[in-house]
Amino acid sequence: MLQRAKRHGFSDEQIGSLTHNSEAVVRGVRQALGIRPVYKTVDTCAAEFAAYTPYHYSAYDEEDEVALHSKPSILILGSGPNRIGQGIEFDYSCVHASMALRKAGYETVMVNCNPETVSTDYDISTRLYFEPLTLEDVLEVIAAEERTGGVMGVFVQLGGQTPLKLAQQLADAGVPILGTSPEAIDLAEHRGAFARVLDKAGLVSPKNGTAVSFEDAKKIADEIGYPVLVRPSYVLGGRGMEIVYDEANLSRYIANATEITPDHPVLIDRFLEDAVEIDVDALFDGTDMYLGGIMEHIEEAGIHSGDSACVLPPITLGSNVIERVRTATRAIAEGVGVRGLINIQFALASDVLYVLEANPRASRTVPFVSKATGVQMAKAAALIGTGVTINQLRSAYKMLPESGDGSTLPLDAPVAVKEAVLPFSRFRTLEGKVVDSLLGPEMRSTGEVMGIDKHFDTAFAKSQAGANNALPTEGKVFVSVANRDKRSVIMGVKRLSDLGFEIVSTGGTADVLRRNGIQATPVRKVAEGSSAEGEGTIADLVVAGEIDMVFNTPSGGEARSDGYELRAAATSIGIPCITTVAEFNAAVQAIEAMRTYEWSVTSLQEHAAALAESQKAALQNA
Repeated sequence: MLQRAKRHGFSDEQIGSLTHNSEAVVRGVRQALGIRPVYKTVDTCAAEFAAYTPYHYSAYDEEDEVALHSKPSILILGSGPNRIGQGIEFDYSCVHASMALRKAGYETVMVNCNPETVSTDYDISTRLYFEPLTLEDVLEVIAAEERTGGVMGVFVQLGGQTPLKLAQQLADAGVPILGTSPEAIDLAEHRGAFARVLDKAGLVSPKNGTAVSFEDAKKIADEIGYPVLVRPSYVLGGRGMEIVYDEANLSRYIANATEITPDHPVLIDRFLEDAVEIDVDALFDGTDMYLGGIMEHIEEAGIHSGDSACVLPPITLGSNVIERVRTATRAIAEGVGVRGLINIQFALASDVLYVLEANPRASRTVPFVSKATGVQMAKAAALIGTGVTINQLRSAYKMLPESGDGSTLPLDAPVAVKEAVLPFSRFRTLEGKVVDSLLGPEMRSTGEVMGIDKHFDTAFAKSQAGANNALPTEGKVFVSVANRDKRSVIMGVKRLSDLGFEIVSTGGTADVLRRNGIQATPVRKVAEGSSAEGEGTIADLVVAGEIDMVFNTPSGGEARSDGYELRAAATSIGIPCITTVAEFNAAVQAIEAMRTYEWSVTSLQEHAAALAESQKAALQNA
């Protein structure tokens, strides 16, 4: 009966649910009865020719087609299905790790269930298993490798959160985990344990707490103070995360949340408004650290890092802040016990450096940092997982600069800007309208692009063009901002006006602009509707193609959702729609640069060569 259930595709977990047993019990009984999968090789042309490429898939059959191998293999667990929050960026790390390990003489085994990824190409790994990233399937692949030549260990830190969750279970089953240990992973993932690491290092995080009921949540929010950032535990891509401004919305969130248990509580953090978010990717071998890059987010903290544009090297952070970030990064990497990659997100508010979170794995920014700095972070991390030190990576492997790191780039180093590709125009509500383009803590992007130039303004302009969000160099710009932002946008709007743009605005924003000597053409709000004389609203003007760029910053409670019709109209016709002051100021710089300078394009290879030459010259002059 058990053999028949497995042949029909039932997992151990499903069988356990049907028979009221645990997955572990079912697995133990199944293995004791000798009911194990074999692995077939994907044939070619309906088996017309022999299959030489070791693509394997499991089947509850008789003949096993996994060939014997002469030395123990290293398994790399991929990222599984590509989806918002996890996908091609992690696939990049898996591919580079496999390439580095094969070059170092190891046999690599890729386990992934997505045939659309590069990691599942025939020439990336020594062997490939098309299998789901579940404990059952990964253990069976390991068993197949053990009986055909042995397993040196498994990397779980390269494919994102999905394989990372398997680390402790694999270790409990006796599987050697390469790189960062499951205990260290749990230290970073467990809120209480991580707080102790921060306390020991003298670092702070935003006030926070965990709740399993509305009463718990209300008490924590009252102590922290609104607004608060609420999210389920163990989420991917910020799914279900929300900024809550009052008790009524907190009650609504808790009522709608699912699976709130003591093991999976709701996490509540103080929301840092007007903070600069900083992303760091670093390598640590237990003794030495290599800081790959410090990225300054352009949008405010609170927007998911996967949706926020960022710049490397940072353009507004002083040397003192950079040194504080470097010191904090090392303290966290050492306190957690990382061996390989770590990603840390900071927020700088009122000159206080807060630690938002630490991820003891490859992050979605690793490809960007690697291309911007010319240092292949994932390759280096894979070798560290096998025992290679950072000093050896500098001297013997020549994979890292002889001195310095990504936090000490020369002043003349090219500037790289990462921008998210946001597919709002492709998604519709049930009423057929495009979804709101307002960015928030839940990740929505489906890709990213990169702009590189000598200066930030032109690099930012290139990134916008690459993300299908090209900025205008003339025409009409609509401006409507929240009260708290009015003072911050005067100079930028004045500069656009001086460049010849016609400024269109509504209500209070128009009044403030005119008081500052900026001619602003008044226009009706969406809520006001068309006038009796037939004068349309701003949304009507946008749809008619009369507006070339929209700048709208809602804020606070319900006001964050105001302006949806306006933003939807801009998205539907494909004009830039900017929703943060920081991005607007960057756009103004970029527009002026586009009108002043000619663009040039270089390859990543040329960029890496120029960067290496710049670092060499800086070292000689030091």
